[in-house]
Amino acid sequence: MGWFQTEIRLAPRRRGFHLITTEIEAALRGMPEFRVGLLHVFIQHTSASLSINENADPDVPRDLEMAFHAIAPEDLPYVHTCEGPDDMPAHVKCSMIGAALTIPITDGRLRLGTWQGIYLCEHREQGGPRRIVLTAQGES
Repeated sequence: MGWFQTEIRLAPRRRGFHLITTEIEAALRGMPEFRVGLLHVFIQHTSASLSINENADPDVPRDLEMAFHAIAPEDLPYVHTCEGPDDMPAHVKCSMIGAALTIPITDGRLRLGTWQGIYLCEHREQGGPRRIVLTAQGES
């Protein structure tokens, strides 16, 4: 059994759902080639989240953003408003979607489905750079 851990820093992105699969895979190039294992992906923020969803149709991230904006709009009577009107809705969305993913590894590759990609779900208009910790455990 072996372990590998690294951290990546994503460039700031506008609010929305952004595919980051290639950035995750690039960060794993130094990882031992596990025959079988698991990758844990964790975002160190409370106003952005991670999701696995369809990676082929550009309408999917647009529709996801529209739906989550409707579920947690900025005009609700939030009490926590000191960081701006998009902050508390961002926390709500992060709580709904989650801060971590677990993905199987086989023969050194992520076992995502044909139409699956890893998304950074940026819930702030200007969220800034985001830190993601990648931890893999597996058997060579």
